[in-house]
Amino acid sequence: MLVLGLLTIVAAAGAVRIQKGRENIGESPYLEIEDPDHVIAGDSNAGAESGGDTLAGELAASGDEAGNGELAGDGTAVGLADNKNGAGTGADPGNFAGEISMDTGLADASDSALTGDHSMAEAGAAVSESLVLDFADTDKLSWPVTGNIVLGYCMDTTTYFPTLDQYKVNPANVIQSEVSTPVSAPADARVVSVGTNEEIGNYVDLDLGNGYTAVCGQLKEIPVVENEYVRQGDLLGYVAEPTKYYAVEGTNVFFEFLKDGVPVDALDFLE
Repeated sequence: MLVLGLLTIVAAAGAVRIQKGRENIGESPYLEIEDPDHVIAGDSNAGAESGGDTLAGELAASGDEAGNGELAGDGTAVGLADNKNGAGTGADPGNFAGEISMDTGLADASDSALTGDHSMAEAGAAVSESLVLDFADTDKLSWPVTGNIVLGYCMDTTTYFPTLDQYKVNPANVIQSEVSTPVSAPADARVVSVGTNEEIGNYVDLDLGNGYTAVCGQLKEIPVVENEYVRQGDLLGYVAEPTKYYAVEGTNVFFEFLKDGVPVDALDFLE
C-alpha cells in the first residue's frame, strides 16, 4: 500500500512537470537584446527588400538629377537628357567656357582695335611733336628724285624754254625723271597745301621752318594732306606725265626752293 501511494505521487509530479514544459515551449531560450540601430539583421528577406528600395531610390534620384542637368557624370557633359529631348536646358561646360572665352576674345579684340587707333593717333601726335621745323642755311636737302637738271634755276638772267620757245627767268630746278617714279620729301616739313595749276600740274607745298619753303610739282597719286608732318625721305607722290608747258622737256619734277617767299637756288642746299 505504501509503495502504491509513492508511485501515485511520482506520477502526479511528472504530469505537473510536463505541463509546465509545454507552457514554456513558445518562449525563446535566448536572451533578447534591443537593437535600436538595427545592426543585427532580422528577417533577411525584409533587409534585402529594404536595401533594394534604398539603392533603387538613390539611383533614380541620381538619374533624375543627371537628366535635369544638375549632375555631371564625368564633368564634361551636363544635361544630356535635356539635349536629347530638344529642351535646350542642358549646358556643356566646355562649350560654355568656349563661349565665355570667345566673348572675352571679342571684347579683347575690340579693346585692342580701340587701343590700336589710340596708339596711331598718339604716334601721329608724337611725330608732329618730335619734328622741330628749324631748317637753317647750313642744313642740306635731299633730292626729291634722282636725275639730270633739264632747266636750272636762273633768276639773274633769262633761260630758254624749248616748249614755250622763249627766254624767261626760271625760279625752280626742273629735274628729269620717269613716270611713276616715287618723289620724296627733301627735308622734315609740314604740308602747307596740296593743289594743282596749269603750268606745274599737281603739287605739294612744304614748310621747312625759319621761312624756308619748297614746292614739288608735276606729281600724281599724292598721299599726303594739308597740315600733315613728313620726315625727310617720306613719300610725297609719284611723277606724272608733264603738262603742256613742259612737253618738249619731257617727264620731270618741278622743284622750287624759297626763303621768305623769294626763290633761291636749291642746288646750294642739295646734298
